[in-house]
Amino acid sequence: MIHEVSMPALSSTMETGKIVSWLKSPGDKVEKGDNILVVESDKADMDVESFHSGILAAIVVPEGGSAPVGSAIALLAETEADVEKAKKKAASLQSSVAAAPAKPETVQPAPVASPQPAAPKPTATTPVKTVPVKAIPVRAAGERVAASPLAKRRAADLGLDLALIAGTGPEGRIVEADVEQAAAQGSAKLGSAPASTPAASYQNAPAPVAVAPPGETRLEPLTTLQSAVVRNMNVSLSVPVFRVGYTITTTALDALYKQVKPKGVTMTALLAKAVATSLEHHPIVNAAYSEQGILYKGDINIAVAVAMEDGGLITPVLAGANRVDLYELSRRWKDLVDRARRKQLQPDEYSSGTFTISNLGMFGVDRFDAILPPNQGAILAVGASQPTVIAQKDGSLAVRSQMQVNMTCDHRVIYGSHGAAFLKDLADLIEHKAESLTL
Repeated sequence: MIHEVSMPALSSTMETGKIVSWLKSPGDKVEKGDNILVVESDKADMDVESFHSGILAAIVVPEGGSAPVGSAIALLAETEADVEKAKKKAASLQSSVAAAPAKPETVQPAPVASPQPAAPKPTATTPVKTVPVKAIPVRAAGERVAASPLAKRRAADLGLDLALIAGTGPEGRIVEADVEQAAAQGSAKLGSAPASTPAASYQNAPAPVAVAPPGETRLEPLTTLQSAVVRNMNVSLSVPVFRVGYTITTTALDALYKQVKPKGVTMTALLAKAVATSLEHHPIVNAAYSEQGILYKGDINIAVAVAMEDGGLITPVLAGANRVDLYELSRRWKDLVDRARRKQLQPDEYSSGTFTISNLGMFGVDRFDAILPPNQGAILAVGASQPTVIAQKDGSLAVRSQMQVNMTCDHRVIYGSHGAAFLKDLADLIEHKAESLTL
């Protein structure tokens, strides 16, 4: 019998998935429950288990390829006799599966004055020798090199040293695309790594971006994450929204932040705690619209927008932020951001928010409007806290640190009076009761 391995639906909004790496190669035996591949969903990379035992007979969609949810991406044969049948079936399926996206042309490095001769490809009669004196490994000595089976085979074919290749897969795993990129750059040939390239900068450098020649336009396909953001933003166009702003004096909040920052508390955690505490008294602002009526959420889960280094946006969620103390909230936030940037969040860790904060204050932005996320009633846009000259009640002038916040609300759920009352209470908490956030 032949079983299809289908592209799984890893989230409720996922329509297509991209294969980051295959953990098994054709011909490998697979047990039920084994992880056989890593799939990039909307906003995370996740291991996928096999529902059957057998032999991985054929891979229909290779590493780097994308396929719709539910479509066949590989074939699993129960017996050796079924392997050939599976291979024939795979050949017919491949014509109907979307091919892997073409890699943009990369800029080749300029030749050096005295280039090193290329190492010969390894063969059965020609052993490959490494020259550790010239090689600058990406990993520490003795560290295990994690690479997919296809990446290992391709590296062997090209005569590349895996220790010199930076992986872009989960937890730094090397995938086939990384090997192809290293081959194009000529930087991972066995024994010929350029001595002028520091290991740290090579490991941490962003992925090279193809540059179009002057006068030409280059089309860069959207990543899976960027496509998910586009879908969510298009959904927001059908929602009637209004916006309400407020000016908040941050003198007390700034003083509190100076006290707790050495203990690991972040400004994000302080804002999330303040918002969550205020939402306890304004459940309508934490609610969302549904076709059946207004959906009041049982929990206060604060989502905070985070820009990803490779493009796109993700909103890690601080679940139950009103019930968690400030210090634990900061620890959770650091963990969420670290895993978000490694694309290791579970779907409920970025899709279960009931209220969202978007903070651009660190860039010096003084005010902006945010777009309402799906299935939420409001989002708060936070600007920078800046010294401002204000007129006091006695007519004198004073300088106070103030920040502008603007809230975008779903008018089907929240009315202007609801939004204004919430922001007034939030301002009162930040200006006069900030110390209570540490309790």
